[in-house]
Amino acid sequence: MIPLSVLDQTPIPEGVTPAQALANSIDLARHCEALGYQRFWLAEHHASQALAGSAPEILIGAVANATSRIRVGSGGVMLPHYSALKVAEQFSLLAGLHPGRIDLGLGRAPGSDQRTAVALQQDRRQYAPNQFPQQLAELIGYLEDSLPDDHPFHAYAATLPGRPHVPEPWVLGSSPDSVAFAADLGLPYCLADFIAPRLGELAAQYRDRFIPRNPGDKPRLMVAVWTVCAETDEAALRLAAPARMMFSHLLMGKSISVPPPDVALAWLADRPDVAKAFANRRVVAGSPETVRAGLEQVIKEYAPDELMLVNILHGHEDRKRSYTLAMDAMMPVAA
Repeated sequence: MIPLSVLDQTPIPEGVTPAQALANSIDLARHCEALGYQRFWLAEHHASQALAGSAPEILIGAVANATSRIRVGSGGVMLPHYSALKVAEQFSLLAGLHPGRIDLGLGRAPGSDQRTAVALQQDRRQYAPNQFPQQLAELIGYLEDSLPDDHPFHAYAATLPGRPHVPEPWVLGSSPDSVAFAADLGLPYCLADFIAPRLGELAAQYRDRFIPRNPGDKPRLMVAVWTVCAETDEAALRLAAPARMMFSHLLMGKSISVPPPDVALAWLADRPDVAKAFANRRVVAGSPETVRAGLEQVIKEYAPDELMLVNILHGHEDRKRSYTLAMDAMMPVAA
């Protein structure tokens, strides 16, 4: 059985307010829960005209309150921006409010441009040092109350507000470094194929390197794949065009809201060179039959324990329909 999950980046369509985009995320979570998706994760992006999810820890609480079964989590919290203790407290609190349903996906990307990353720092005299491995180990130490007795912050683990409940931590990434972080600490790993596709060798490295945290622990791999499903291949490719236009502007240092499909198609038609910038990106877009074949290829490449689907579309109802059709397409695989 291959469980299916959703990564929501809270897109802001052209003509829609950021507040409505947040409401759309909550509505999409309810919809995906009813369809039988396993998890609903919220991304973290800052200072964006296109994506409203700047504080996944807050949106997770709203989504968890609006649902009852589906696991809700971060995809992910960009740990270098924060104190490990603060993140531990936030997600412990969420786990206490929603026992057995909270995931803590952790990444080290800025979720922004470099200028915004500096604006998020408390100390702006220099770029923040890369201390992700140390932060990750400290955070896990709080959640598991496993910091050494002589650690200066050892006592804080006992004060986490959601105890005895804890979130399930995951490492997110698409590089050998993120593989090492997850495997060396015996944590589940979510590999972002939608950012860097066809990295089956990283999946193998993760499994080979995995060190169990507890007796019986095994490597758990989830692969996040860009997926757009519609009634026909032509319709799906039309729905996928706005994200291509949005990301093209991002590569030029510009942030725009998600344009309507016709606007995006016209813009892309005048810029055939844009296609080259996305030539290596995997986009599973098409009819249910096409999407099923594409996702089965992903399963063949990675042999994952779970699949996480992600997309950015202009129309909210189109997004809901995409996840409906994708689930229907994969039912013979997931059942």
